[in-house]
Amino acid sequence: MADVILDALFDTLKLFPFLFVLYVLIELLEHRTRVGSPSRALSGKTAPLIGAATGLVPLCGFSVMAAKLFERGIVTLGTLLSVFIATNDEALLVLALSSLPWQPKLLSIALLCAFKLVLAVGAGYLTDFFLRKRAQPLAPLPEAHEHEHEHHHEHHDHDHEHDHEEGEFHVCEHKHKGALTLYLFSPLLHALEVAAAVLLVNFIFGALFHLIGEEKVVGFLTGAGYWFQPLVSVLIGVVPNCASSVVLAETFAMGGLTFSACLAGLVVNTGLGVLVLFKRANMRKCALAILGVLALLGLVVGYAGNAIELLL
Repeated sequence: MADVILDALFDTLKLFPFLFVLYVLIELLEHRTRVGSPSRALSGKTAPLIGAATGLVPLCGFSVMAAKLFERGIVTLGTLLSVFIATNDEALLVLALSSLPWQPKLLSIALLCAFKLVLAVGAGYLTDFFLRKRAQPLAPLPEAHEHEHEHHHEHHDHDHEHDHEEGEFHVCEHKHKGALTLYLFSPLLHALEVAAAVLLVNFIFGALFHLIGEEKVVGFLTGAGYWFQPLVSVLIGVVPNCASSVVLAETFAMGGLTFSACLAGLVVNTGLGVLVLFKRANMRKCALAILGVLALLGLVVGYAGNAIELLL
C-alpha cells in the first residue's frame, strides 16, 4: 500500500506545475494582458486541431488544462473533446519502453497517434459545427481597461492620466487585487485545491488496482474474447487514472489485446481531465455526456476495427 501512496503523490506532483501555470494563464487571459492576448487562438478556427496535437503529448496535464479552460469558457466543447480524444496519458511511454521489436513498436505508436489525431480533429470540428451557436466561449473575457475609477476632479491633470499602450494591462492599486495576489497567491491556492482532489482520486483508483491486482486485470482483458475486448477496454479506459492507460498499453504490447480494442479504451480515456468537470456540480451532467459520447465513439472504433481485421 505504501507504493500506492507514493505513486499517487508522484502523479499529483507531476500535475501540479501544469495546474499552477494554468491558473496563472487564466488570470492573464481574463485580464487581457499582453501575455494573454494571443489567447484568441484557443477559440479560433484552428483550436480543435491545436487541441488534438496538444493532447497527443504524453502528459495528463494537458487534458486538465483543457478542462479548466472549458470550465472558464475560454475554449469550446469541440476543442475540449479533441484534447480528450487525443490524450494517451502514459500509453505511448509504455509502448515505447515495451519489449516489442522496434518495427512493430514504431508502427503501433504511429498508427495510434494517427488514428487518435484524425478522430480528435474530426470530432472537435463536428461538435463545434453542430453547436456553432454555442461554440463561442461561454463567458466573454473582460475588456482590458474596464476599471471603475472614482476621480474627485473632472479635469485631466498629469496625476490622473493613464498612459496605457494597446494590449498592455496595468494593475490598479485601488479597488483591485495586487499583482502578487492576482498572479501568484490566487493561482497557487486554486492549484492546491485541484491537486488535493486529484491526489484523493489517484489514491482511490490506485488502491483499487492494487487490491484487484494488475495481473488479474490484464488476464481479464486477454480472456475477454475478440468481440468483448472493445467493451472491456472502454470500461477500463473510462477510469480517470494513468493506471488504466498503462494496463491497456501493456496488455496490447503482450499480444493479449487487439490494436482496435486498445484504441477503443484509449479514446475514452481522458487522463485526469474529466475529474475537473466532475469537481463542479454544474458541470457533472456535461461530464457524463462527454464520457457517454467518448464511450460510444470508442465502441464504434473498437468493433469496426476488429471487423476490418477479420476481413483482411
